[in-house]
Amino acid sequence: MSFMFRSVPRIVCEAGGIVKAGPLMTELGATRVTIICDPGIVALGFADQAQKSLESVGIAVQVFSDVAADPPQHIVQKAIDGAKEWKADGVIGLGGGSSLDSAKLVALLANSDQTIKEIYGIDKAMGDRLPLIQIPTTAGTGSEVTWVSVITDPDNLKQVVYTPQLMPDIALLDAELTYGLPQKVTAATGLDAMVHAIEGYTSRTRKNPIADGMAVTALSLLGKNLMKVIENPGDKDARSAMLQGSLIAGMAFANASVAAIHGLAYPLGARFHIPHGHANALVMAQVLRFNLPAARTLYAELAPCLIEDADFASDDEAAEAFVRRIEEMVPASGLETRLRDLGVTEDTLPEMAEEVFSKIYRLIESNPCDMTTKDIEAIYREVY
Repeated sequence: MSFMFRSVPRIVCEAGGIVKAGPLMTELGATRVTIICDPGIVALGFADQAQKSLESVGIAVQVFSDVAADPPQHIVQKAIDGAKEWKADGVIGLGGGSSLDSAKLVALLANSDQTIKEIYGIDKAMGDRLPLIQIPTTAGTGSEVTWVSVITDPDNLKQVVYTPQLMPDIALLDAELTYGLPQKVTAATGLDAMVHAIEGYTSRTRKNPIADGMAVTALSLLGKNLMKVIENPGDKDARSAMLQGSLIAGMAFANASVAAIHGLAYPLGARFHIPHGHANALVMAQVLRFNLPAARTLYAELAPCLIEDADFASDDEAAEAFVRRIEEMVPASGLETRLRDLGVTEDTLPEMAEEVFSKIYRLIESNPCDMTTKDIEAIYREVY
């Protein structure tokens, strides 16, 4: 087996660790740092905490707080232009996946003459990025440890940048930043992280033993703690476990790929602005059941991550129990489970299915089962 595994150089995991943002950035040699976040992060005071830490060690700070969900290309460009004009020499991504993905592109393109469009795809970026620290405030995307950035182009299509330069210098996990997350955000991001672990473990294209071990560890942490943090948001140990599980799942899928769940979720986010984790959750159980004939053995291997102390008589029984557990968890999370309840119109289902098959086929290739456009549309209709 031939494969390559990449990982972030340093991970700092510490409750209250945001106060170390300044000293850590000093170690990276930056003196003028742009913080990339959204308005909610400013309102919660997290941007101010990061700014104070940076200023305490003499670092000048610029805050860009206009990041939006499924980050639109024009907003990311605005952040890049602002960082260039300000002559930033370091970047901090602070927030959920949209802020972290945006920060990666700012760190890369504020130090480059390339345009965003020129780097869409695989390994098209040239040159080095600015020093980059990623600080997630949700336990979901794993973006703090990947070399992938996903943004929405002017045609409302998800565009992906894959390049090693996007891997940050430091991932800083501060569980305190996740304590106050609303239930739906906790649920959506937690299920998103579970999808990363599951799809990484079952990938047809880049599955490898290192990512497998990480996927199992991540899914165990996530599966055993998600309902705990939904039912008891103040459970600090469970919050920390979720953040760690999200990061480890990010490392797994970044090196093994995601698959059809993500493929079907992308148009839901781009067209209807359904948060990415929620979009994954909407189709998660249905795609897993579709894949069951091909992924039976792999799902059986993952079953103990979600079902403790179970004694399965066969792989068939274990795999079925695994899929049923996911089918139970999604509605139990409190998220809406029907597309119609989130503004999706029935006439768009064939269009989205065609878009997935024709424009995001790379993710269908990684799926355990082949899928046709009709299969994709049937899943959308099942959850409509």
